[in-house]
Amino acid sequence: MQEPEEKKIALELLETEQAYVSRLHLLDQVFYTELMKEAKNGKTVPEEVVKMIFSNISSIYQFHAKFFLPELQKRMEDWSHNPRIGDVIQKLAPFLKMYGEYIKNFDKAVELITFWSEKSPPFQELIADIQKRKVCANLTLQHHMLEPVQRIPRYELLLKDYVRKLPPESPDREDAEKALEMIFMVAKHSNAAIAEMERLQNLWAVYQRLGLEDDIVDPSNELLKEGPIQKISTCNNSTSEKYLFLFNNMLLYCVPKVIQVGAEFQVHLRIDVDGMKVQELNDTQFPHTFLVSGKQRTLELQARSDEEMNDWIK
Repeated sequence: MQEPEEKKIALELLETEQAYVSRLHLLDQVFYTELMKEAKNGKTVPEEVVKMIFSNISSIYQFHAKFFLPELQKRMEDWSHNPRIGDVIQKLAPFLKMYGEYIKNFDKAVELITFWSEKSPPFQELIADIQKRKVCANLTLQHHMLEPVQRIPRYELLLKDYVRKLPPESPDREDAEKALEMIFMVAKHSNAAIAEMERLQNLWAVYQRLGLEDDIVDPSNELLKEGPIQKISTCNNSTSEKYLFLFNNMLLYCVPKVIQVGAEFQVHLRIDVDGMKVQELNDTQFPHTFLVSGKQRTLELQARSDEEMNDWIK
């Protein structure tokens, strides 16, 4: 007699979980433990660096090895009497929020590995030595570290499939659907963590271009648009090249620096968005011009095209 489809998927979940736990064991008990030991002996890199690379991998490993995998194993051994996994996955779901921290840290971790491998040959040698072992299957540390990032989407796919294949009268239907909903929320939570990380990285890059003026650096700011613009000088009918950064709360009117040491731009003027008015000017001499008037002052600006002007005004 053929196994029911939903059981096959539940078994696949168990098998991939076993493989995943051994991958986590390798990350936590082998890479992290051995790199930490050498760092404590002062031979490779500062201990802090090793901690930063591995983030909260130990908690993730303990959770899967001591709780989730044993619960799944118990359930699959007992499948003939109790064909269900929905309730076990519901217990798992809230703990998956732990992944937010690991995922947010992932890019930084990979950068640190690259940086310290160049800076500290003993660190690089130790990693290379562990990577040569059979348990690593010819894959790099970075490759193994990607596994937790991909695990939640994998649960989501397997569970979706499981719910689809469940017979309508299955005792697990209600639990499994609820579990899927919970996993979906967690996946969204980790995607939001990644998006937030990218936003902050981009914002930081903008602040560096502006020379890190401390009254401008604010993590809650959002950059809406940036680009070159011509400033019209009414007294001598000429234009000069400037650069604008429009944030959700302020417009920075900048001058490109000739000698780019550190910053790319110098902030000449800040205009608060609060109380700002913008209007198009039909100037025959200077096409695509618009007026920005704020509390601090008024600027007459010329874009490169009508389309660009409308973009700024919007």
